[in-house]
Amino acid sequence: MPKKPAASVKHAEPSVKLSLRGATRLLSRHPWVYRSDVVGADDIPPGALVRVQDPRGKFLGTALYSSSSQIAIRMISHGSVADLPALVAERIRAAIAYRKELVSNTDAYRIVFSEADFLPGLIVDRYNDVISLQILTQAMDAAPVREAVLQTLRDELRPAGIVERVEARIRELEQLPPRQSGLLWGEKSSTEYRMNGIRFCYDGLEGQKTGAFLDQRENYAAAGQYAHGEALDAFCYQGGFALHLAAKCSSVTGVDSSRPALEMAEKNATLNAQPNGRELEWIEGNAFDLLREYAAANRRYDTIVLDPPAFAKSKRDLDKALRGYKELNLRAMKMLRPGGILVTCSCSFHVGAADFLKVVADAAQDAHKSLRVVENRGAAKDHPILLNVPETSYLQCLILSVSD
Repeated sequence: MPKKPAASVKHAEPSVKLSLRGATRLLSRHPWVYRSDVVGADDIPPGALVRVQDPRGKFLGTALYSSSSQIAIRMISHGSVADLPALVAERIRAAIAYRKELVSNTDAYRIVFSEADFLPGLIVDRYNDVISLQILTQAMDAAPVREAVLQTLRDELRPAGIVERVEARIRELEQLPPRQSGLLWGEKSSTEYRMNGIRFCYDGLEGQKTGAFLDQRENYAAAGQYAHGEALDAFCYQGGFALHLAAKCSSVTGVDSSRPALEMAEKNATLNAQPNGRELEWIEGNAFDLLREYAAANRRYDTIVLDPPAFAKSKRDLDKALRGYKELNLRAMKMLRPGGILVTCSCSFHVGAADFLKVVADAAQDAHKSLRVVENRGAAKDHPILLNVPETSYLQCLILSVSD
């Protein structure tokens, strides 16, 4: 029998055409296209699902469109998408299954890491029986997609509560209506969770990001493995590194400029009261100033942790950031006793791994110290890195042995 002609497929989604540069970017498997590389995108609704074409009209895949962000196109599939909420639900289930293979010794971890889990604009973290999520794009904020996210998380994880953490600046940039952080579903927004055998308090409506720095979880454990003697944890936040050091160190001092963070650190310390009575001290203050003061006073430590906030929010900040990292590391090295351990971190994407290694090496040269790399680490495995998306590789963590 002769074959019937293929039925024509009618696509309801609007189409956008890209410049050659934009199309080349997608073909390299980076999911973002900037507005300057979108050639035709007239009258496309905010957050629409769009079919993406190269300059000759060849179909490249399906993307989420933003009418306001400089990242106008975020690819969601290299094929056609018939039902976006169903695809989002499928990807969330896949992300949950992926973590089951990788995550251990904790009930707090990242479930969905935006582009790294092929769900651009969605962040989901688990803290024991409370789920915390962030929605960062117009498409993910659409009511059918939001409902698919909530329903899938309820069905798959059976939490006691789901909270949404809102970053007002991001919603403003995406031209989304204002929202308040709050409980989206269930009854609980606070709980306790464990990392590496250590207990932590969690309040889903307080603190930075989604509440804790889960990307450092495996680095906390590694730092605790090598720590000894008297320890200083600069930028300690809620005590993640400090509490892991306490099991090995004779005393630990945590420093942070945020009083609420230190109050939570103290609560966490109470949960993990050491039977050996080891000293834990929390100091509210500027870590730069304190390191300068302690170095001038000839204070010495055996273990120092530097985990500052991101110094480089954009490329324009890079030179200033490198100077800041160098100053911090220089002062810390001068305060370490021979054989001391330095754990130094950068969460600035614009400061690449090579840049960070060089700035630490330059600091060692100026401090007249020799460094041995004990471990060169990144984010925990629940924060996957896509090789073609360098933005997913943002965290550097060096564990160094310092000698005169």
